[in-house]
Amino acid sequence: MTTVLVAGSTGSLGSLIVRNLLDRGADVRALVRKSSVHKLPTHPRLVPRIGDLTDGVDALRPHVDGVEVVVSAVQGGPEIIIDGQRDLLRAAERAGVHRMIPSDFSINLYGYGYGVNVLSDLRRTFADEFAASTVARTSVAVGAFPEYFLGDVHEVLDPVAGTFSVWGEGTVPIDITTIPDTAAYTAAIALDPTTAGRDVHVVGQRLSMLDLRDEVEAASGRRWNLVRKGTLRDLRAEIARRQFAASSMFEYLALQYQVAMFDGTASLRDVRNADYPDVVPTSVAAYLAGAGAAHFAVPERAWRRDEWPTAV
Repeated sequence: MTTVLVAGSTGSLGSLIVRNLLDRGADVRALVRKSSVHKLPTHPRLVPRIGDLTDGVDALRPHVDGVEVVVSAVQGGPEIIIDGQRDLLRAAERAGVHRMIPSDFSINLYGYGYGVNVLSDLRRTFADEFAASTVARTSVAVGAFPEYFLGDVHEVLDPVAGTFSVWGEGTVPIDITTIPDTAAYTAAIALDPTTAGRDVHVVGQRLSMLDLRDEVEAASGRRWNLVRKGTLRDLRAEIARRQFAASSMFEYLALQYQVAMFDGTASLRDVRNADYPDVVPTSVAAYLAGAGAAHFAVPERAWRRDEWPTAV
C-alpha cells in the first residue's frame, strides 16, 4: 500500500486529492495547520500531520519519513511555491521519498518561457530544484479550471451585461478540466510509478472559446452577446498597461494565463487520459448543467483582488 503525504490538504483541490487517494486505497498523511485539522475527514487510513511548509526542513522531515510520494497542492507567493516547496523537497530527499508532484495543476506551464506569467515563473523556478534531486518530479497539467475561468477573475462571462468576451479569433482550442476531475487524475497519477520524471497532461475537454460560448448559451438558455476585445497583440498591450498601473499582480494575472492559452503555447501535449480509464472526465456541458450553472447568476460577492486563485 502506497503512503502519500499531501500538503495543502484542506484546500479546494487538496481536500479532493486526499479523498481520491483514500478511495484508491492509499495511506494518506495530511500536512495541515493546527487551526485546520477539523476540516479533514475521519478515515482509518488518514493521519493528520500538524505542520506548515514555512516550518523548515528539519521540522518537515518527520512528516515524510516512510512516505513514497509527496503531493503539493499549496498556493501562495514565492515564499510558498519556491521556498516552502524547496524545504519540503529537501526533507523528502533526506527521507528517501521516491516522487513529488509539485503544485502546478494548470495550463502547460513549460510550453512558454519566463516572463509571460508571474505564477508560472515561480513554478518553473522551483522545478529547476529537481535537476540535482534524488526525488523524481511528476508535473500534472490540466488546462484551465472552469470554476475560475468562467468566474469574474477572467472577465469572460458578465451575467449582468449578458456578454461573453474573447481576445483574438476565439478559434484556438483551449483545455478545460474541473477541480474534482483534476483531483481524481492527480490521485491516479500519484499512485502510478511510471510517471516518475514526467510531465503528465490530462484534460476534461478541449474546445475553442467560440465553442465554449455555444455551450454557455445552450446550458443557460439565454443569448450571450459576443464581445471581441481585440487581437492577441492588443491583449499583450493590455497586460503591459495593467502591469504599469497595478497595485497588485492580481489585476493582470488572469490575462497572462489567457495570452498563453489563446496563442497556443500553453496547450497540453501528449494527453494521457487513456492511461487512467477509470477517471471519466466531466464535459463542459455537464459542468454547466451542474455546479457551473452558478456562473449565469449575478455573484453575491465580487472576487477580491488579494485572493489566491487555485490555478487558472
